[in-house]
Amino acid sequence: MDGIEITGPVLDRFEEILTPEALAFVATLQRELGARRLALLDARATRQAELSAGGTLGFPAETRPIREDDTWRVADPAPGLEDRRVEITGPVDKKMTINALNSGAKVWLADFEDANSPLWENCVSGHLNLRDALDRTIDFSAGEKTYALRPAAELATVVVRPRGWHLDEKHLLVDGAPVSASLFDFALYFFHCAQRQLDAGRGPYFYLPKIESYLEARLWNDVFTRAQELLGIPYGTIRATVLIETYPAAFEMEEILYELRDHCAGLNAGRWDYLFSVIKKFRTRGREFLLPERNAVTMTAPFMRAYTELLVRSCHKRGAHAIGGMAAFIPSRRDPSVNTTALEKVRADKTRESGDGFDGSWVAHPDLVPICREVFDSVLGDRPDQRDRLRADVQVSAADLLAVSETPGEITEAGLRNNVDVALRYLAAWMGGSGAVGIHNLMEDAATAEISRSQIWQWIHNDIELADTGKVVTRDLVERIIGEELTAIKAEPGYDEARYAQAAALFKEVALDDDFAEFLTLPAYDRMP
Repeated sequence: MDGIEITGPVLDRFEEILTPEALAFVATLQRELGARRLALLDARATRQAELSAGGTLGFPAETRPIREDDTWRVADPAPGLEDRRVEITGPVDKKMTINALNSGAKVWLADFEDANSPLWENCVSGHLNLRDALDRTIDFSAGEKTYALRPAAELATVVVRPRGWHLDEKHLLVDGAPVSASLFDFALYFFHCAQRQLDAGRGPYFYLPKIESYLEARLWNDVFTRAQELLGIPYGTIRATVLIETYPAAFEMEEILYELRDHCAGLNAGRWDYLFSVIKKFRTRGREFLLPERNAVTMTAPFMRAYTELLVRSCHKRGAHAIGGMAAFIPSRRDPSVNTTALEKVRADKTRESGDGFDGSWVAHPDLVPICREVFDSVLGDRPDQRDRLRADVQVSAADLLAVSETPGEITEAGLRNNVDVALRYLAAWMGGSGAVGIHNLMEDAATAEISRSQIWQWIHNDIELADTGKVVTRDLVERIIGEELTAIKAEPGYDEARYAQAAALFKEVALDDDFAEFLTLPAYDRMP
């Protein structure tokens, strides 16, 4: 096709997704809107330079009229998105597709982003799995066990998360350049599944990651408008929920809702990436924005409390759903005591969210669906949501969102070792094609590795003294701990020396280099075939 080139292998059935018509649709969106995406990425770099030079974040003065106008609302909930009390997340492999749809959750976040390792095979086969699931032709067997879909009425609503604006899909070139991974993921799902979803009484729904400004939301809205026009899908059919998982976006929640209002389904508190963004945006500012080790940062920390309460208030003020954060625990089949303690924490977390006014929340494992549903059932009853709780009592200032230094907690050698251990395990799995990885009874995705490596980078550059040993965090200390943790992992069954060597090299690059990589997935993706 003119100006379109596939550089990845065309494997079995890929031609069903990579059709000439679908690729032409991707190319049209790329040609018409790709330049705006690059300009917005340049704007991110400009803002980062301003923050590194001493600037700060605040509610934009130019959008004050939007925030002060009490008359506008987002679109009413779309079919299948009226009740979102439990949402399950996971990658788009066959097994997860079936298990997530069968889980009893109201929504499945079908993830091409942080829970997906973006091997070309994963990305294209994920679209096959989604289409096959809608056609009820998907099947999966493991040994003697066979997985099959339940009746359609019992299945979760599919909401697809494409990759963020910062990522390319290097295996599809348009006019000699890689396409936006965001447009690639969005366009293939929309092209193949929008009408299928409408025929099933639902619609093409999306989760939008890593947005940093209302202008980035505006670009997504223009993508939606153009895509619907090109395929003859009625305007407003698409609905999108935005993850507020970057620090700048927390100051522009109402503006993001406004830009997407005809296509908007709500906001989500993407709290793990939010912590990463806090560190990243103010990484050069000394100890002013220094966090304790990641396991010590709870949702009751003042700056996190301000973020989540403002999210609920902003959503309900505009008629949108507010969706809470992830419960990442993986129940143990071997140790009931681990389950008892962890499930108490999950229950407490979901109780806090439902009490604050959230309309639903995320879980990473099907076994957590019942406890999340039980907690939200106790608050919602027969109502689909609690958007009528306007939370007018919440008054959050920019200073409240910026109060990172008030976060209690320590930085210990145990915390440093945990960051190294989890990051190495995750990166080894990610490079091998797995983006959702069970580590120490938690389902981890790319956000965990991002927090781990960015904290270490920040600690090194601030000469942090560890509370339990008195050692100062240096490159030499971290390199020694990397070696020790690799030795411990090496003794475990299934150790892959080549894979872990690759993971260690990548981790050292993104945690120890003077230059801070904006996202570790960028150099990681460069290493992928």
